[in-house]
Amino acid sequence: MALDAYKFETETGPSGKVEVTVPVAEGTRVEVLVMVPASDDLQHLVAAAGSSTDFWDNPLDDEDWNNA
Repeated sequence: MALDAYKFETETGPSGKVEVTVPVAEGTRVEVLVMVPASDDLQHLVAAAGSSTDFWDNPLDDEDWNNA
């Protein structure tokens, strides 16, 4: 099943209510996903940077750099 996606950025109102006007016909079934940004945008970069350091453990590369 193919899905068209639309992105809206808004703020929650009283009691967490969110209203958006979408460009689809009345009565069309839609699926709603709510994504809240992380409190620290750098947290994802730190996690990605520390997830794998195997790249730096390369004896052939070490030999090239040490003999340069």
